[in-house]
Amino acid sequence: MSHSAASRTHTRTMVSGVVWNGLGRGLPLLLALVLTPILVQQLGLERWGLFTLALAMVGVFGVFDFGVGQALTRALSERIGTGRNADATALVEAAIGALLGISILVAIGLWIFVPVLVDRILQVPLGLRDQAIGAMRVLAAAAPLVVLNAALWGVLAAYQKFRAANLATIPVNLFYYLGPVLVLLVWDSLIGVMLALVACRLANTLSYLWLVRPLLPGLGLHRPRLALVVPLLRLGGWMTFSGLLTQALLYADRFLIGAILTLSAVAFYATPLDLVMRVWILPVAVAQTLLPAFASAFVTAPGPTAALLRRGGLLVMLLVLPACLVLVGGAHEILSLWLGQGFAEGSGRVLQWLGCGIFFSCVAFAPNALIDAIGRPDATAKFSLLQALVFIPLAMLLIRLIGIEGAAIAWALRAATDCLGKLWLVGWLYPPAATTARQLALPLLAGGAGLLLLLPMPGLPGMVVAGCFGFAAFLTAAFRTLDPMERNQLGSMVRHPALLLRPELT
Repeated sequence: MSHSAASRTHTRTMVSGVVWNGLGRGLPLLLALVLTPILVQQLGLERWGLFTLALAMVGVFGVFDFGVGQALTRALSERIGTGRNADATALVEAAIGALLGISILVAIGLWIFVPVLVDRILQVPLGLRDQAIGAMRVLAAAAPLVVLNAALWGVLAAYQKFRAANLATIPVNLFYYLGPVLVLLVWDSLIGVMLALVACRLANTLSYLWLVRPLLPGLGLHRPRLALVVPLLRLGGWMTFSGLLTQALLYADRFLIGAILTLSAVAFYATPLDLVMRVWILPVAVAQTLLPAFASAFVTAPGPTAALLRRGGLLVMLLVLPACLVLVGGAHEILSLWLGQGFAEGSGRVLQWLGCGIFFSCVAFAPNALIDAIGRPDATAKFSLLQALVFIPLAMLLIRLIGIEGAAIAWALRAATDCLGKLWLVGWLYPPAATTARQLALPLLAGGAGLLLLLPMPGLPGMVVAGCFGFAAFLTAAFRTLDPMERNQLGSMVRHPALLLRPELT
């Protein structure tokens, strides 16, 4: 077992990474919630709609990195963990060169296509046409920056530089939301807003390059070596395909509801679904930290890798279960305060079922990270395809029988199946983790049972009691899963939480 691989799975290193990744995602999101009403007022309803569509287009840009960012994290981490990272610089150069070439072609295509999008698809009012075309073309030109940032983040993640990366990223991401508000005070144009967003992307790129260059001496732009690029594209392609299938499964039910029921039913279903999906910020922060550690250690350090899966899975459960208990137990009260009594009556039961399902959906990130790390994202893609064949017909049946609550039940069942299936898959594909996967099943089922226990409770007091009982049962099962050393480490972190924000141990 190499010292490097062992140190990269250290508990404090992992928790520090999770904390910094959580801050990097959470702080900008909080600012976005505050500034959204201001932006809506500044832009007006029609331009706000264009703005959200443009942001969605940025999200689409991310598909054109073909998963190379994650694949790069995995490939570099494996080289670091096994002490054979001599070609790390060449690997990164090859990835960046290939991505820039592809993304420039994408940007040119989008630039040409924007007038068609504005005139024939979006049906933008004539008075906003020029502004819309100019704004979207400015954003289209940023496509290379989006994919380049994904690759550079992959490098920083491989070297576990989460603290440095997020300290550089947080100010840029905060200005990503604050910049448009400030620009609109002096230039009332969507083009100015998009220029502010592109400036943020460029600042992000420059800050990542500044952090990456000391890690990869001699990094520059050279002709990509196909022998290095092709494996990344193959692995990244499976990761992208798996992610697209997962997204399709997450959102297919709202289209089924629209086809079978009404658009009002879609609103009553999609609103609580969007709410519970916010919980994903927590497991994503964990998974981003786990992937490089898994990839570094799974070959030379199977014991620490299996232990890291246990700690990662338990950490996700500990982070998300309280939020899920609140969502399920207080569903009617939350919706009533947020959107009114009508939404609470129409969506309350839906939110409860989705709150149960999101617990399992979040925990699935931990075994999924290990499956990606060992180079088998094809297995998760095939498993997602199997789920689609089973649960889309089931959702159609339940929607016809019991309406949107049936869709929520099908969603929760699919999330539980996905989580348990990935725990089985990770044990089958990586035998050193088989025992750990079985150990995680006990606290997972305890947490799930605690959530289900809330469903028949008639009032808030009963839900509070049942929720406390369910959480206590989970904590008992989780503590019994830890080994003696992990229990001691847990006590140390509870006594000295400031240690978690120190620089990573690499």
